[in-house]
Amino acid sequence: MSLKKYLNRIKPCFEEGGKLHAFESVYDGFEAFLYVPNTTSTSGTNIHDSIDSKRIMILVVIALMPALLFGMYNVGYQNYMLAASRFADLVRPGFWALFGYGFLAVLPKIIVSYIVGLGIEFAWAQWKHEEIQEGYLVTGILLPMILPVSCPLWILAVAAAFAVIFAKEIFGGTGMNIFNVALVARAFMFFSYPSKMSGASVWVATDKICGLGFSLPDGITAATPLGQISQDIHVPYSLWDMFNGLIPGSIGETSVIAIAIGAFFLLLTGIASWKTMLSVFVGGGITAAFFYATGSTPIPWYEQLCLGGFAFGAVFMATDPVTSARTETGKYIYGLLIGFLAVVIRVKNPGYAEGMMLAILVMNMFAPLIDHCVVQSNISRRMKRVTSKNK
Repeated sequence: MSLKKYLNRIKPCFEEGGKLHAFESVYDGFEAFLYVPNTTSTSGTNIHDSIDSKRIMILVVIALMPALLFGMYNVGYQNYMLAASRFADLVRPGFWALFGYGFLAVLPKIIVSYIVGLGIEFAWAQWKHEEIQEGYLVTGILLPMILPVSCPLWILAVAAAFAVIFAKEIFGGTGMNIFNVALVARAFMFFSYPSKMSGASVWVATDKICGLGFSLPDGITAATPLGQISQDIHVPYSLWDMFNGLIPGSIGETSVIAIAIGAFFLLLTGIASWKTMLSVFVGGGITAAFFYATGSTPIPWYEQLCLGGFAFGAVFMATDPVTSARTETGKYIYGLLIGFLAVVIRVKNPGYAEGMMLAILVMNMFAPLIDHCVVQSNISRRMKRVTSKNK
């Protein structure tokens, strides 16, 4: 209550005529984040709901926590496993040592992502004299989770700035963007700095951090299973390894178990559409089964769904309510095509082992067209029914 009283006391300084009026949007953003606004509409017909964009974003962040926390542990685990492969006499650290190493390796990426992204959001809102929107709460945590752990912070900062400005604010801000902002940032990094985003040398943190982890020599590599398969290299991981996520990969994308926990939470709270989510897996599974049956890939369909960013993309990216299809029938079509495209890109493009990012971005572009076709189809069917009754 003392914080609320303090905010109320300084509020006049940020209102019209106050000496800090230039920072009105900044004050409003902090107040709206900390407390539920108590202003209500006074005219017109309105429906008041217990859910708003801030609560939706917070629920999505909560759903991401299992994958993020597991990813932190896996960063430490992969550092130890690579060190153990070089030095046979190493003693395996305990859980908290491995997690602590990963936490310290990932935390700077989260901080940079939020500082850059939210900084631009605040500056943009102040410039436009608008309220600060909550959309970057989710993007800020998604972006570090879909990157290799060794991605330099300056590249992350440049990509976050590019994505927020050119994939979001230029379109009008939260709710107006046609492409997933986090995936635009990843695509920017992938095509601008490919050596920092792919290959066998980017998936393991090799430095000793605050006395934790192992310092590894230069040239240490640990390719992802998809990267190994694309080069016709035998994958030394079992299906259980692929499912639990103790394999090299992007920070938050490896554990199907942790992602499934987040998916259950999103479905339980009604934030994500099960139709979109299920359709992505069905489309990917059918396509992968076809390629496996024809000998185009050595990976069975169930391994395709566990590897890379497929599960993470299906749960947290494809279901983005802003950039995905919104009609009920359209969600099935949208999801099926994402799964189909992701596997096609994986199998038919050896130079790009991970196809989920491009599949979702392509379908973001076609989501409005899918919805339009579904709506027009419904209109046509109803017109035919009306015409037949009038005859």
